[in-house]
Amino acid sequence: MHPKPTVALGAVLLSTLSIPITLTGASVALPSIATDLEAGLAATQWVVNGQIATFASFMLATGSLADMIGRRRVFASGVALFAAAGVLSAVAWDIVLLDVLRVLAGVGAAAAASSAAAILAATFEGRARIRAFGMFGTTLGIGLSFGPTIAGLLLEWLGWRAVFGAPAVAGLVAFCLVPMLSESRAPGSRRVDWAGTASFTLSLLLLVFTFVEGPELGWSSAVVVGGFLASAALLAVFVVVERHQTQPMFDFGLLANPRFIGLSLAAAVLVSVPVPLVVYLPSYFTNVSGMSTGAAGATLLLLTGLLLVLPMLGSVITKWITPAAVVVLSVALVGIGAAWLTVLEPDTSVAAIAGPLLTIGLGFGVSTGLVDGVAIGSVPPDHAGTGAGMFNTVRLAIETVAIAVTGAVLAGSTGGRLAEPGFTSGLHTVLWLMGGISVLLAIVLARPLLRKGFLAKEMAVAA
Repeated sequence: MHPKPTVALGAVLLSTLSIPITLTGASVALPSIATDLEAGLAATQWVVNGQIATFASFMLATGSLADMIGRRRVFASGVALFAAAGVLSAVAWDIVLLDVLRVLAGVGAAAAASSAAAILAATFEGRARIRAFGMFGTTLGIGLSFGPTIAGLLLEWLGWRAVFGAPAVAGLVAFCLVPMLSESRAPGSRRVDWAGTASFTLSLLLLVFTFVEGPELGWSSAVVVGGFLASAALLAVFVVVERHQTQPMFDFGLLANPRFIGLSLAAAVLVSVPVPLVVYLPSYFTNVSGMSTGAAGATLLLLTGLLLVLPMLGSVITKWITPAAVVVLSVALVGIGAAWLTVLEPDTSVAAIAGPLLTIGLGFGVSTGLVDGVAIGSVPPDHAGTGAGMFNTVRLAIETVAIAVTGAVLAGSTGGRLAEPGFTSGLHTVLWLMGGISVLLAIVLARPLLRKGFLAKEMAVAA
């Protein structure tokens, strides 16, 4: 392999590793952060929700910017911002300051992730692309798998501040590799759609705000109702703005591509089941089941551990089964696993929940990375950055809302304490909702994604 593709892959994998470790690590550190900074539940939730909300909402803008001024340049800027925010988070002395820094970290992560996917798509072709995205998925799996465990160890040894400082180091190393990367951009003149960026970002942030603050302020309060209405209005403004743009960052023409839309929705569901569980199950295991932080992190490996090997296996399976068939099966598996996990009770043994956790992990792991490569490969090469931005925006926006809704349900059922009484019943409500949506989507997607003509195209892409 040429040195530049190798370096590009290494830089992308390092940046990819740091993002999920920060997210899952922060979820384990939330109780310590709340105690140390004397913060309430809603303010503490923004440590996770703030980062992932801006991560999702800036994907479109940073993807378009990468096409316009260069994928390497945007990648470098994103990694630098993410690393700097991580270092400053490690020394934050106030919860509001920490929340602001996590919001900035999300912007940097969006720039790094959207341009990284475009860099891989531009650097590799055919089965090499599928293998590269398989390694991308494996790295994501390592971050998600060991994030809670690493965070638990860092909490015991160095405190919660190290949870943000350690991933920043990986980001700094990736930044050092940037000068060795080749630059690529889309031909033609493009510009950043600031009106679309502002309307979409504010819409998503307001939606997350209403779900986070709703349990405390009351769902009928003027602030919460107004937040929902303003979010909907801004989303409508975003649609109008994009339809009148000559070079929109959200290319509605791609919505006519059934493969791209189907895979984007599937990817959204595939992360909207396990990621909220990774965020909130540690609190359940420690506050309700009485586990130590280390034991909670080890138990979560049943959910995330398969991500270490399955993404690469997914690329091998496509020699015999189409990528679309793998994705549809994966969506069904995470839904079945979520419904099965309702066996969870305060005194349930780890062995009893191993089956559902492994089922969710199987569905999530086998399609991670694979769905990214196939979806981005379905758009024209000169729109790889925009396509990556749209794909990740759909996935991350739904994931962000799923985390916020999960938090709102659990905060409401427990009175904001994330403890019994109410934690188990609230978690069961969330799990049934996750399971029902996932299985329904698998059924809906089976027909368009598995029809004969489409399967032929899928096998050609995988070849």
